[in-house]
Parts: sequence; C-alpha cells; structure tokens
Amino acid sequence: MVILGSGESGVGAAILAKLKGYDVFVSDGGKIAEKYRNELDHFEIEFEEAQHTEEKILNADEVMKSPGIPEKAEIVKKIRRKGIEIISEVELAYRYIGNSKLIGITGSNGKSTCTSLIYHICKTAGMDCALVGNIGISIAKQVALNPKEVYVAEISSFQLDDIKTFRPDIAVLLNITEDHLDRYDYKFENYIASKFKIAMNQQAGDYFIYCEDDPVTMQNLKKFNITSNPLPFTMNQEVPKGAFIRNNQMTVIVNDEKLTMSVDDFAIKGKHNQYNTMAAGIAAATLGLRKEKIREAITTFESLEHRMEAVATVRGVEFINDSKATNVNSTWYALESMSKPTILILGGVDKGNDYSVLMDLVKEKVKAIVCMGVDNTKIHEAFGKEVSVIVNTASAQEAVQASFHLANKGDVVLLSPACASFDLFKNYEDRGTQFKNAVKEL
Repeated sequence: MVILGSGESGVGAAILAKLKGYDVFVSDGGKIAEKYRNELDHFEIEFEEAQHTEEKILNADEVMKSPGIPEKAEIVKKIRRKGIEIISEVELAYRYIGNSKLIGITGSNGKSTCTSLIYHICKTAGMDCALVGNIGISIAKQVALNPKEVYVAEISSFQLDDIKTFRPDIAVLLNITEDHLDRYDYKFENYIASKFKIAMNQQAGDYFIYCEDDPVTMQNLKKFNITSNPLPFTMNQEVPKGAFIRNNQMTVIVNDEKLTMSVDDFAIKGKHNQYNTMAAGIAAATLGLRKEKIREAITTFESLEHRMEAVATVRGVEFINDSKATNVNSTWYALESMSKPTILILGGVDKGNDYSVLMDLVKEKVKAIVCMGVDNTKIHEAFGKEVSVIVNTASAQEAVQASFHLANKGDVVLLSPACASFDLFKNYEDRGTQFKNAVKEL
C-alpha cells in the first residue's frame, strides 16, 4: 500500500497498515515533519520526502491519499488514470474497528465543538472512548495503537471523498454552507454530495442526526437514499423524535426516552452552540447514556481554544479569539453572538468567499474592519461602502495594535477571519496563538 502525504492522517494510516501486515511505502512531495519522521522510523516504515517516485507509486495495489492532497495534483491524476483504487484514512481505519461504535460528525461549522462535546459526554458517562479524526489523533493511529470501544470522530468532506465502506453507527450532519469550493470545481453541489456521504453506507439500525433548520440540508435530503433512523434537531417546532428547543428548554427524544434541560444550564453560549448541544444530546441518547450524566456533561463542558475564546480585557476592550472561523458562515455565527460594538479582524486565504452574507450583521455591529492577510482587495470591495474604517495589516501583532487603537472602552475586538490562514501563518492554531500573544503584550 502506498500512503500519499505524511501528516497526522498519512502517518496514522501507515502505522495501521504496517501493523496489519501491508507492505507500506509513504511518499510526500514536501518535507516530512521531524515528529512524523521519527514515528515512521520507529515502525520501520519506508518513506521518501520532497519527491514522488512514480514507478513505486504507480505499482501500488491501493493508495491511501491524505485529505490535504487535491484531486488536481499531478500524481493523483496519474494514479486515477492507472485505475489504482484510492481510499481515505478513515476508510482504512474503518476496516479494523471491529465491534467498536463509531460516531462521525461532519458539517461546515461547529464540527470541533460538537465532536468535543459528544466526547466529553461519553467520558463523563464512563465510556472507553477516544476523540479522533480531524481533531486530535487520526482514527487510524488510534485504532492501531490504542483501540477503544467508542470512537468520536470529526470528519471533513475531504476525508469523506474517498470512502467506500466507511459507516458510522451514528452520523451527525450539522449544517452545509459554501466552503472549500476550490476543491470541488467551484460547484456547491459537489461539496453537498461529499457531506451527505457520511450517511451513504448506513443501515436500518444506525442513526442519522441532522439540522432541520439548515436550508441546504433540507433542500438536498431527499436526493440521497438514506436508510438509517432520521433524528432531526430544530428550534422552529416540536418534533416527535430528535431534539427541539422551546421556551428556553431543550427536549431530546430517542427511543421513547425523553431528556429535558434548560438552555440556561448549557456551558457553551450562543445560538450556534444550542444547535451543537442538541446534536450532541441526541448522539448521547442513542448510546443509551444516563440522563443525569448527559446533563452533567453539558453543564461542565469547556469551549475550545481558538473558537470564540475569551483572551483578555485590556482597558475595557475585550479580545476574542475565533481563529477557527475559516469560512464566512463561521464568522456570521461569531458576529451574531456579539452584543457590543465590534472591531472585526478579517482576512487570509480566500476560498471563494461571498462576503455579502455578513453585510447585515456588519452594518449592525461592526465599527471598523482590520484586514490581516496578504491580499485584502476583496474585503475592501465588499465592505468599503458600509464600513468607514478599514485598515490593512500584515501580522497578528499589527492587527492587534491597530484594533486596540480603534477601540473604545466597552468595545470588542473579534478575530474571526472567515479565511484560511496559510498566507501568513502555519495554520489557524498558529494564527490564534500569535493573536493571543500580541494581546498579552498590549
């Protein structure tokens, strides 16, 4: 088996494949990080970096492609032309999870929060579980080195693209908004189809949890032949099964069991987190966990780093790190929960963003925009007529200083970039960390 890419997914898949008796070769067109090179050496896995040896790769029985490698990469095109099967890391991991339960969570926004909350509920209830996938350790590495009875997996569309038999017992689709269109030929319908793959192989005894208030999900639900048990969550009406919020109270109904809880007791605030909590509550209920354990976990959950994270208040100006907002819709949710005049830090690598979605909230809440990216033209074009102050900065430190200068006591500085971070930073974590460090230096 050839493994393309040597990040968390690639190395995890390589370790699992090696331990299961495959002849493994890892190939990365770039440099392999020292941490991963050490792991490959430890398991005596053959690898190459900064090149792709085609005669080796094109001689494979099967190729595991890391999610970060696009279809348009030359080596991927050649593998496809030769008719060699390409699978994703989650597909490989799924072959070896045995009788363990798998909860798969996908969606354009809220995945990490919802996945972490479900994991926190399972752990609070004393289950033998692991938090895997797009968050933390790869599923394949967990299965290889420390198998568990329950895997709670955050799964991106890229990981779903190359599944064949992968089948979560519980599939959660939080929402679908335009994202990563550069990877889907700029066709929204391709991205939608990718997200629905989470339920593609599900059977009658499985559960499909989805948001009834998400227009894209509801417009496309009937197009896919989903045979598992549908469990919707909504704020618009009472549903006979699934979850709903009415008069500030959440009700979860699964298999004739009913759990109720006041929204005021949720540890994480904001409307988007009420949706995340409903989805997590349903998932926990399908596992048959005790109601008091579910309630306890929902009240004790701590929100994630880089996701609406309160950093500090400096001379009456509050700083919030929402670096994980890498698309417009995430930023929409962040702005929606703002109750004070806001200085918004936007920008980075644009993935085909339509900023008009933010316009009403920007008019209502934003007093200045601080751009933090290499090319900020699109942000100026989108908001130039509505926001009187838009400034350009080229680092987290500059952005923080400019924002602080523009803010008055009682204002909020919100880093919610709506873009990927790769122009100025290693990743969104690096962006968030640099932002926090700059705030601490004020």
